[in-house]
Formats: sequence, structure tokens, C-alpha cells
Amino acid sequence: MPHTATYADFENLDIRVGTVIDAKLSPSAQKPAIQLWIDFGAEIGVKTSSAQITVHYKADQLIGRQVLGIVNFPPRQIGDFSSEVLTLGLPGDGEQVVLARPDFKVPDGGRLY
Repeated sequence: MPHTATYADFENLDIRVGTVIDAKLSPSAQKPAIQLWIDFGAEIGVKTSSAQITVHYKADQLIGRQVLGIVNFPPRQIGDFSSEVLTLGLPGDGEQVVLARPDFKVPDGGRLY
């Protein structure tokens, strides 16, 4: 059974939408991953993320796509890359990640409520 969360727990997560402006296959990750540069708008700017999404996505296909990410987690070092944002996804067939994203284009930096 999942842990019971409060609304305050949810409010502590800063989940924003951003547009991928660059993406490259990670040369230093232990598991196959793609390095993302995501523009979260004027308030937050461009942040980096490392995501294990290579089953369903190729790096060049991600450029211009909007994604959701948690922008207030501390950075994690993935090999020689600093991942500043946790890019959100859901398990698809075989537990492979499918990115969470809006159905329609929305302004970068918008917060999920």
C-alpha cells in the first residue's frame, strides 16, 4: 500500500513544464541514458537532466518536446554530468520509461497543480 501523503507534501514538489532544447546520449552513465537540456522559462532557465529513456526515445527526437520535471531536488552527479532536474515518466511495457508531458503546448515554466 502506498504511503499516505498530505497536500503539503505535494506542495513541496515544484513540478514544472519545460522544452527540451538539446539532448545527447550519455557517454558516462552506467546504464544507457540521455542527457537533456530543458528550458523551464525565464524564472528558472535551462536545467540539465539525465534520463534512462533510451528504449522509447532517440536524443534528436526529443528536441522541441515538452516534458515535466521536478526542479527543486538537489542535483545528482551521473558520471561526469550534473543532473539538476528529475524528468518525470511512467513505466510502460517492460517497465521502460514513457515521458510525462502535456497534451498541448503550454508556456515553459508552468507549475503543475
